[in-house]
Amino acid sequence: MYRLAGLFTAFVLLASASLSPASAEDKTITVFAAASMKNALDEIDAAYTAKTGVKFSVSYAASSVLAKQIEQGAPADVFVSADTDWMDYALSKKTINEPSRVNLLGNSIVLIAPKDSKIDNVTIAQGFDLAKLAGDGKIATGDVKSVPVGKYAKAALEKLGAWQAAEPKFAMAESVRAALTLVARGEAALGIVYSTDAKVEPGVKIVGTFPADSHPAIIYPVAATTTAKPETSDYLAFMRSTTAKTILEKYGFKFLISPTT
Repeated sequence: MYRLAGLFTAFVLLASASLSPASAEDKTITVFAAASMKNALDEIDAAYTAKTGVKFSVSYAASSVLAKQIEQGAPADVFVSADTDWMDYALSKKTINEPSRVNLLGNSIVLIAPKDSKIDNVTIAQGFDLAKLAGDGKIATGDVKSVPVGKYAKAALEKLGAWQAAEPKFAMAESVRAALTLVARGEAALGIVYSTDAKVEPGVKIVGTFPADSHPAIIYPVAATTTAKPETSDYLAFMRSTTAKTILEKYGFKFLISPTT
């Protein structure tokens, strides 16, 4: 009898061991998000976990990298892009659930310098000489061919007539956070990042803000993937909520929609 009881207990333990990974996986949402979202989204996800018990697996990188990883079959439930181009790209590859898409956030781009730099209060306008300002130093931003912040930076500099002279001084980084780090460490004299990034890095200071009309509008779309778990829709609703709006605005993002609750 004891032997039978022992066998039954072993069977129950084995059965629950085989079920538990699936249960845990069902309660985890996988988010692929633009690097600039890290601090704000970590806080949003913590609030959602506290409310629902759902956990998160989050990959932060350049939107270009994430869109291509999703295209190649990486298991993601949510994509948060730092521009509309890469969300459009994902839609064209049929990896995004189009009705779930919302253009959620706005941002701005700024010129930063290391905290102890002598550069201060730069007026960014037509004819602004970024190359001269950098001197012998490098200017860091995301890769201007693919990373959203770099694309916005190049567009602004071209419109202001500063790109051609400054281009040779650019250090192209794999993401906006990598560019931010280069400036914080003093490895670049200047950088162009989102205002939200500059706000969370104590090693840099904002020395100028690019006029909003010097580049395309900075828009962050959010959407579920075509392979998203059912619980993803509730999470996306939470991202449109008053709670999420309060967190995002604290980090300097502009909420582009009316909150749902």
